[in-house]
Amino acid sequence: MAEKIGVYIDESSIAPLLSAEELVAFVKAKLAGACPIVKSHKRLSSDAGVAMIKADIAGGEIDAVLLCGTSPRVDWEVFDFGDKILVDRVNLREFVVLGYKNPDGSAPVAGQPIPRELESMVRDYLRMGVVKLQKMAIPNPEVPETVKTILVLGGGWTGLNAALAAAGAGYEVVLVEKEAALGGKAAGLYKTFPLNYPYLEATETGVDRLIGLVAGNGKIRVCLSTTLKLLAGAPGQYAATLVAGGKEETLPIGSVVLAAGWTAMDTEVLAPYGYGKFKNVVTSAEFEAMVKAGAIKRPSDGKAPKTVAFLVDVTKAMESKPAAPVDEAAPAEAAKPAEKKEGEEAEGPVFTQIKTPKHLAYSSELTSLVALKQANYVREKLDDAVAMIIYDTMMVPGINERYYRAAQDNPGIMLTKGTVTGVTEEGISLVIAAKDTLLGGDVTLAADLIVVPTGLVPATALDPTINLLYRQGPAFPDLQLFDGFADSNYICFPYETRRTGIYAAGCVRQPMTMAQARDDAAGAALKAIQCIESASRGVAVHPRSGDLSYPVFNFVRCTQCKRCTEECPFGALDDDEKGTPKPNPTRCRRCGTCMGACPERVISFDNYNVDMIGSMIRECEIPPKIEDGGPRVLILACENDAYPALDMAALRGRKWSPYVRIIPVRCLGSVNAIWVADAMSKGVDGVMMLGCKYGDDYQCHFVKGSEICNRRKENIAESLKRLGVEPERVEQYQVAIDEYDKIPDMIDQFMDMVLKIGPNPFKGY
Repeated sequence: MAEKIGVYIDESSIAPLLSAEELVAFVKAKLAGACPIVKSHKRLSSDAGVAMIKADIAGGEIDAVLLCGTSPRVDWEVFDFGDKILVDRVNLREFVVLGYKNPDGSAPVAGQPIPRELESMVRDYLRMGVVKLQKMAIPNPEVPETVKTILVLGGGWTGLNAALAAAGAGYEVVLVEKEAALGGKAAGLYKTFPLNYPYLEATETGVDRLIGLVAGNGKIRVCLSTTLKLLAGAPGQYAATLVAGGKEETLPIGSVVLAAGWTAMDTEVLAPYGYGKFKNVVTSAEFEAMVKAGAIKRPSDGKAPKTVAFLVDVTKAMESKPAAPVDEAAPAEAAKPAEKKEGEEAEGPVFTQIKTPKHLAYSSELTSLVALKQANYVREKLDDAVAMIIYDTMMVPGINERYYRAAQDNPGIMLTKGTVTGVTEEGISLVIAAKDTLLGGDVTLAADLIVVPTGLVPATALDPTINLLYRQGPAFPDLQLFDGFADSNYICFPYETRRTGIYAAGCVRQPMTMAQARDDAAGAALKAIQCIESASRGVAVHPRSGDLSYPVFNFVRCTQCKRCTEECPFGALDDDEKGTPKPNPTRCRRCGTCMGACPERVISFDNYNVDMIGSMIRECEIPPKIEDGGPRVLILACENDAYPALDMAALRGRKWSPYVRIIPVRCLGSVNAIWVADAMSKGVDGVMMLGCKYGDDYQCHFVKGSEICNRRKENIAESLKRLGVEPERVEQYQVAIDEYDKIPDMIDQFMDMVLKIGPNPFKGY
């Protein structure tokens, strides 16, 4: 715990509204026992300012530094004084000077006496900053012995690129492929979409060259006809059990790149378009194999077709049917955990494959590009043939627009907008009916051969794939919610999965082109490397990269309620037969969700704990009556989206009520109900919890934190009702980082609600 805190006021951040001299005098008068050094400087981030602080540290006069000025999101790299000195910030610029407005909505005037509300606000923040450091200790991380070998699951296009990327960075790689040869789906392609300038023609895949590079790389061990039976342990310390030819081998592994690829969807859903009924209706995968074999022929008679039609969209037709076929991007519905039977507790959830396809009402970039590519096959292989592409939505983002325009310019390729409503057979020809064409009418088109999209199902939808030895089961969680794809924060952390140390790349992560998969492989390999290096230093990976802290458990008071193990979004905690949590430090992402879940408050971090936030709340001065100083509202702001949004709002001239006090939290998932209880018992009139968006399009950096907090809020509301306190005094708001313009209005509206319902009934006690 910090015992000798140096408090440093940045004059450039608070002028001209606040006086540095007055703030220094306040700290010396009220907090002198904890703060032997209190100074101000014109600009703390300058060389002279940093040198002043370093001199005080070198003199042994302080063991912690409290910087009062700019947001902690600014100049953080400047104020690095080593691992032995605690450093924290009090955000006076954004949260006080720039964000403050008088109760009547007017702006304070520099040079005039400081308004009472402004003085109260800045003093609260200073006291909160000091007590926060007093409750903070220097983290003492576990530094395990780690392995620096990367396991790449899947020897297709993505896996080959990932293996080469990792080996090129100097790491040993074990490349596991379940088939007898490398190459995966790419080996069966005739050509792929343009990979290089001028992006006008399909190109050779180049997969044979990659296979040669992998085979000749001394850092890559290739295991063919091999499967992963079990992955036990944690990042940096995994034990991977491989099976080949009936023999098992266990290898030490540091991290994993999952490049297991995809398989074709059940074609039963393509029946409305004649597939399975008419011989001359084939899938795009079957057509690709046909071209790869050397000739385009009608399956019915082996003759070359004169007209080949490619259907891009197959989701909007047959509107009377509840189950419409999907496009190339749509996978099968993912596996759901089976219900546990008696006696299965020790083994955890069981993976159950769900074969029923999920029907997505959208088309994809892949569907459009495959149609363009294969239409060009027709022009290349059949001189007199015509290719027709019928689409409802043509998606060719970015540089692929050039490929689309090249097809438009080809006289042998006809592109027409239309929603296909059915396929019939008349003699030896097939007839396509379409509506909603570009001119608005209905049309019929005759074709000798029809190609329908191939549905793409990620490997993780049909099989656990990674076969983890985790309390939570062998597969990734919540696959059924994401169409079988491994859940990740798509916006912020695209390669990451809900299992730390395992990084998905290629079509097992999302439908993508080979060019995209090549980049994806490099990104996942770099993440796998980052994970290994972070684990070897005892620090966290994403999103709190470099964090030295780790949850500490007081097992003496643990009641084995299992809330921490069940609510952890990342499976970082196992448990024993009694339900006592068993930590896995390198799996942990330091979100604090376990801390928020614990009813006994026995989980804490050295630099973030229940007592710390509770003490900060208690340092806020609460007027005994609203008439004597206004209401008080506590804002618990997630540091990932809400806190930056507040910063940006202030920097853009937006202001909010002078009666709020903002406390940053790692994630709303870390919010413990006792903090709300502390606030209510102290007389705080309302609590706002500002966090990331949750739900299907969640943006929570820790995936489930905001959602879990919302569930806990329901329990808090019930408790407040029993105490006779209005439950609306505690509310959670979803905020995206770019919604900074909305936050001040949210605060003011909440404050209006508090004023309307009146003071907290516990105020003054």
